[in-house]
Amino acid sequence: MSTLEFNQALVDLEFNLRSFAMSFTRNKADAQDLTQETMLKAITYKNYYTPQTNFKAWVFTIMRNIFINQYRRKVKSRSIFDSSKELELFSNIQGCKETPMEYISTKDIRNKITQLEDEFKTPFEMHFQGFKYQEIANELKIPIGTVKSRIFIARKKLMHELSDYSYSSN
Repeated sequence: MSTLEFNQALVDLEFNLRSFAMSFTRNKADAQDLTQETMLKAITYKNYYTPQTNFKAWVFTIMRNIFINQYRRKVKSRSIFDSSKELELFSNIQGCKETPMEYISTKDIRNKITQLEDEFKTPFEMHFQGFKYQEIANELKIPIGTVKSRIFIARKKLMHELSDYSYSSN
């Protein structure tokens, strides 16, 4: 498939892509952004498209993957953007100031984490900071299975040590 044919096929899919994006985002502006990002990524990675295969499915898969990655990023950051002219970034965490009880709880939790043995504390803290298991394994020069095991053990120890605190999803 030549570059001209590829670009034309992509342009011909734009309406379908926008409709598909609306099913994900439920917002016209976000759907337009997702469509544009999908088309850009398709053009950037056109060498990965295998000719004589389903082009539409390939492009739609790109869009789905972009949406999933963006969603995961948003959930992980727990942040939302205000659509006002200022486009300020707001934290989705309730209240910026800690209450005295929250301060004491946070201090107690940090204290229990620092009491962990280094072999458990280091991988746990790195994971808590957002490092992926493989990154931790590479940094500490240990197998990925060992990383997972140590993080699991650290969690179990902390749950036991901090049994006064119950988990709440709110």
